[in-house]
Amino acid sequence: MARDSQAALVALNRFGFGARGGASGDFVNAASDPRGFVKAELLRPSGELLEVPGLQSTPALGKAVFDYQFEIQQARDAAAKAAPAAGTEAPAQPPSPDAKSQRRNLSLSSIAMDITAKEPQAKESQARAGDGANVTMADPSGKSAETMQPNAPKPPPQQLNIIQKTFRTEALARLQRATMADCGFAERLVVFWSNHFCISAGKGGLARMWAGSFEREAIRPHVLGRFADMLKAVEQHPAMLFFLDNQQSLGPDSRAGQNRNRGLNENLAREIMELHTLGVGGGYSQDDVTSLARIITGWTYAGRLGQLGTSGTFVFNANAHQPGAQRVMGKIYEANGVAQGEAVLADIARHPSTAKFIATKLARHFVADDPPPALVARLTDVFVKSDGDLKALATALVDSDEAWQAPLTKMRSPYEFLVASGRLLAQIPGDPARYLGALNVLGQPLWAPAGPNGFPDSNAAWAAPEGMKLRLDISAQIASRLADGIDPRALLELAAADAASEETRRTIERAESRQQALALLLMSPEFQRR
Repeated sequence: MARDSQAALVALNRFGFGARGGASGDFVNAASDPRGFVKAELLRPSGELLEVPGLQSTPALGKAVFDYQFEIQQARDAAAKAAPAAGTEAPAQPPSPDAKSQRRNLSLSSIAMDITAKEPQAKESQARAGDGANVTMADPSGKSAETMQPNAPKPPPQQLNIIQKTFRTEALARLQRATMADCGFAERLVVFWSNHFCISAGKGGLARMWAGSFEREAIRPHVLGRFADMLKAVEQHPAMLFFLDNQQSLGPDSRAGQNRNRGLNENLAREIMELHTLGVGGGYSQDDVTSLARIITGWTYAGRLGQLGTSGTFVFNANAHQPGAQRVMGKIYEANGVAQGEAVLADIARHPSTAKFIATKLARHFVADDPPPALVARLTDVFVKSDGDLKALATALVDSDEAWQAPLTKMRSPYEFLVASGRLLAQIPGDPARYLGALNVLGQPLWAPAGPNGFPDSNAAWAAPEGMKLRLDISAQIASRLADGIDPRALLELAAADAASEETRRTIERAESRQQALALLLMSPEFQRR
């Protein structure tokens, strides 16, 4: 029984979000067939999709933001005109674009590009102040408001809250799915790939509005599909184009480039190669980055007026595209519109460096900071031979002996810790405020990493003393709310059974109160490690 219990703990903690409390029977089911328990989620048709009433598409959300920004600008213009009439000096206002300049700017989604100037910024320092960041898990409200710029007219409340409400709705749907999943392996894969291809809600209102839809549309449909398809979906999604400023990139020799004082932006091209596919040292050069940046000029999204396509959708703007053939990693890609860039993505998705980079990162996330070389080699081989079949890659990971034999030394990320807590205590979230606030406190604000490389995936990042102290504080707050009527000793059986160490058992049994015992359980190695 002990060995089965240890395998069950690996199945639930390493591959999933931990056992659920109540009458779920998760630990017993995992102990009876650990590998089958994990792989069962890979066999459910469309199980990784998140189709919940109330969640809107990226175009619909984009239109709402564009309309919101337009109303704000109209209010500012009206205030500027009214000020001289009242005998006061009008504040300096950016000139409203006339019809001709609006047509020129449309291809670059100028309304969306200006969001960071018109919309309050949610930078790293502010990420800790939004979505209940100034409260802890014990705060039931988590209320916050968008901070308007000085002297800006106050918009209608329903417009002021639309971005915040959308973000919370998306967050709640994601948290509920993770809390209710049998094992959580599919959801763990979603989180992994969403962090690999990350955007940041801290970029501004548009990124915050699109954070959830980006994951639903570009990540989830391909989690068990082909890597090349996910790569294309991600790089052509409006959220990624906005996050890495590709809507601002103009080919120097394009019609738009010749008429504007703006040129090439290499952000997206660089991150495609460095973070999304080949990895550092993957065989590309700075010249390759520049060539790819030229190739994907014109990859943008339609703005509020929608003259290039439906507002908020990916469009190819030929007027902004750098003409001519380009060489990338020794291969010539002839001028062929949007297909030129798609051909590059298809090739680097199949590059050996990409296979090794993805295999290493996947093994590091699920197994160890320094993953076994044999496991990395096997996953790399599966990636290459299956043409980037991510379901085959996930299956190979679960089937590997190394993934079951390696000790549980990885520290759960803050998101994994909070979801695991909700699962064990049978608390299906009805309001995301406590989770969002706690994630900010613990340094992992939802969908808002500090940079395009995503949140760190190492013990050094999450096991620092200050971070552990904050986890203890939050564990104590959870226990203060929920410990009544709970027997922590019985909960330990649900979470770890015979895999729990004698030290953990004695610590919980000797606790001075149920609250203390529950907090200690949530901080135990059996709960914190995966």
